[in-house]
Amino acid sequence: MDPEKENLSDQEPLLWEDYDAESERQAGVETFYKINHINQTYDFVKRMREEYGKLDKVEMSIWECCELLNDVIDESDPDLDEPQIEHLLQTAEAIRQDYPNEDWLHLTALIHDLGKVLHHPKFGELPQWAVVVFQGKSRPQPAYNSKFGVYKEGCGLDNVLMSWGHDDYMYLVAKENKSTLPSAGLFVIRYHSFYALHRAGAYKYLMNKEDEENMKWLKIFNKYDLYSKSKVRVDVEKVKPYYLSLIHKHEDSRGDILDHRFRVFSCTAAMQCCSTDFPRLTASRPLCKH
Repeated sequence: MDPEKENLSDQEPLLWEDYDAESERQAGVETFYKINHINQTYDFVKRMREEYGKLDKVEMSIWECCELLNDVIDESDPDLDEPQIEHLLQTAEAIRQDYPNEDWLHLTALIHDLGKVLHHPKFGELPQWAVVVFQGKSRPQPAYNSKFGVYKEGCGLDNVLMSWGHDDYMYLVAKENKSTLPSAGLFVIRYHSFYALHRAGAYKYLMNKEDEENMKWLKIFNKYDLYSKSKVRVDVEKVKPYYLSLIHKHEDSRGDILDHRFRVFSCTAAMQCCSTDFPRLTASRPLCKH
């Protein structure tokens, strides 16, 4: 790749999607945040972990999950009125154009939001505040209100429990099904909504060296995730064979999953330490016992 080439990864980052813009969806976005903040508690996350941790929900191919997202619109994102599959393909195709040799990143882009199928009736129709997880500050709890909480400095983010949502869900689907995506791909899937970390610079003291290396790819990915949204539709049938080939390459490594099928299951997502107050760009956040 030509380092002088101008692409989306060269753009200066904005703080966030334009949540203050005048639009018909603004009131709905504000309501979403209020409900999300009230209900996303540590105890709620523990209940979700117990319920969905049985790993027995449904078997479905990755592409079938992509097609299910035709029925899902993210209520937390005022910039996106199209179905989620459009966002996945637009992000993947934009990255493919600028990073043609990084096929693992193309596939990562395709599947990074697949966890949002939790909102679909076939997956239990969880409310969006329990799926897309864009949150503000958490309420204080003195026992956990310290810099490190229950963690140790440099413990690695893989050892940190995150707030419940689609990111950790898809991360565990890929990880537990022995995906051959590199650690950077799994890192992007799990932390792409963790804006307190990769935009505000919080919680870096929990990162290890591998996290620091993977962060470079997450910052590249994030700009495509935000800035590739377009009203121009992707020709799904034209690009489908390419992405099916990537699914076969990276997601069917065990050889015992018929037709590239994987067992879809839920995962946990909660931090047991309190958060410093971060601006509205915070997405996935630490939670406390309340």
